[in-house]
Amino acid sequence: MATLLFNSNREKQFGFLIYVIFLLRSPMAVSSHSHSAGSGPVIPTTPLVSFLERVQATALQTYGKSNFDPKNYVDLSLKSNLSVTLDAFDKLPRMANGSVSVDDLELFIGRYFNGAGDDLIYSEPVDFVPEPHGFLSKVENPEVRGWALEVHALWKNLSRKVSSSVHDHPDLHTLLPLSKPVIIPGSRFREVYYWDSYWVIRGLLASKMYETAKAIVTNLIFLLDTYGHVLNGARAYYTNRSQPPLLSAMVYEIYNRTCDVEFVKKSLPSLIKEYQFWNSEIHELIIRDAEQSDHSLNRYYAMWNKPRPESSTIDEELASKFMNVSEKQQFYRELASTAESGWDFSTRWMRNSSDITTLATTTILPVDLNIFILRMELDIAFLAKTIGDNDVSEDFLRASQKRHKAFSSIFWNENMGQWLDYWLNYGADSEEPQTWKAENQNQKVFASNFVPLWIDVFNSDIHLVEKVTKSLQTSGLLCAAGIATSLTNSGQQWDFPNGWAPLQHMIVEGLSRSASVEARRVAKDIAERWLRTNYVAYKKTGAMHEKYNVEKCGDYGGGGEYIPQTGFGWSNGVVLAFLEEFGWPKHTNIDCN
Repeated sequence: MATLLFNSNREKQFGFLIYVIFLLRSPMAVSSHSHSAGSGPVIPTTPLVSFLERVQATALQTYGKSNFDPKNYVDLSLKSNLSVTLDAFDKLPRMANGSVSVDDLELFIGRYFNGAGDDLIYSEPVDFVPEPHGFLSKVENPEVRGWALEVHALWKNLSRKVSSSVHDHPDLHTLLPLSKPVIIPGSRFREVYYWDSYWVIRGLLASKMYETAKAIVTNLIFLLDTYGHVLNGARAYYTNRSQPPLLSAMVYEIYNRTCDVEFVKKSLPSLIKEYQFWNSEIHELIIRDAEQSDHSLNRYYAMWNKPRPESSTIDEELASKFMNVSEKQQFYRELASTAESGWDFSTRWMRNSSDITTLATTTILPVDLNIFILRMELDIAFLAKTIGDNDVSEDFLRASQKRHKAFSSIFWNENMGQWLDYWLNYGADSEEPQTWKAENQNQKVFASNFVPLWIDVFNSDIHLVEKVTKSLQTSGLLCAAGIATSLTNSGQQWDFPNGWAPLQHMIVEGLSRSASVEARRVAKDIAERWLRTNYVAYKKTGAMHEKYNVEKCGDYGGGGEYIPQTGFGWSNGVVLAFLEEFGWPKHTNIDCN
């Protein structure tokens, strides 16, 4: 019996290994610097993903655009092998225009597929208790405490594990075979996501769910070790891009609460591997400042130049205005690179704020990405020192000091009192250093202009903090219910009037860590506004939301490619983190003022 089990496990591992080798069989150029965004490296997709994109396109033809979510079709899993399913699909009766009738398509999908999300099953978190000992001790108001316990209980609702079918037959699924349970964001986001997980973990730590938090990191490290980077999400169609790199921050926060040195030892080699990925040739560029010093800085750059499979039908329609193939490919890479930024979509990345086809994300050095990499350098330096690896610690400390200098000379704008994204010269050969020009800073106001406050090397400078706090107060971003993402109401979801939990959290946490009394007052005020709007929306709708309309307390956000989502991982995490930090007084009302 033991031998049989061993052989069966070996076969599963071998099957998955073959699958991974297919995914990684990439015609990546040694250097993509001198290429346009359209002709850079591409990681090929799987035959299953390509087939599901065809099903998605057929479904759009059959059902029409109303309430159509293309992601549902690439999340389907096969009941039997691909060739049988493909054969049945090709034999479906079609009308003159090539479309399939509703009845025929529904019969086909029911016969050959399991439902989207059926391959993730409920998993009871091992460390959940209804009211953990010492939970949110600063929350004295019974009404707020009751709500916080309901938000805490949502971790149970969002806990999943990958079904045995995914481990046994990975070729029948776009879901990837993670070994540990996951916390999903919620609604259409039915798999684990990279940058969401940082704020999920911050909430889990407030909920004292340390094992669940560690399991998330273990899964993300598996993706990193398998594919060479942490994927945007745990799906075969996300292998071509990452997301804002916060893995080191997750390990740091868990160590901070648990003092688990073994966990740090196990994680550190993978964190260094991720650092190398983000400093590889496709992501790294050199800017020469006004004093002739060179600075290595980073950009988002997806390894993909086709429609994103989860939004294939949308992307193809957007690209239809481009006549030639290389223009389409360049646009598709910009779409995928913007998805890698987490800000999909925003006028922040557009040359023309009213035209999404002018996305230029690969030609921008973003303030926040470079802050996340600075944080990575500081985290790795700290974690390496913790386990006694002083050489690594000193190397990463030196790297962080270099990047810190770059923030002063490349991103900082003294007149605005903000750090601004830097736009590269369009079409320049990026193997050569580009010379810094003041006019290449994007002087539009975005919440990301204030994210450097999150890092102690900035929030420990009281004069700097006070200047940036004044700038935030006069920026137009501070609204009735939190910080707006931008000042432009474009209909894109990462623009005005939407506010997002991670942006509130980073800015508030940075301000609250400073020695400035005024900055700490502003932090508390923003946190209270955010808590009120989350509470009132929860009471009105019975749900936590992905994003909120900061113009109006208690109103959730909209815009973008899909209908507003509930659940919701990072919103729950930030509410619990804010309540842990700031509490809520016994006699203070939490309704909208």
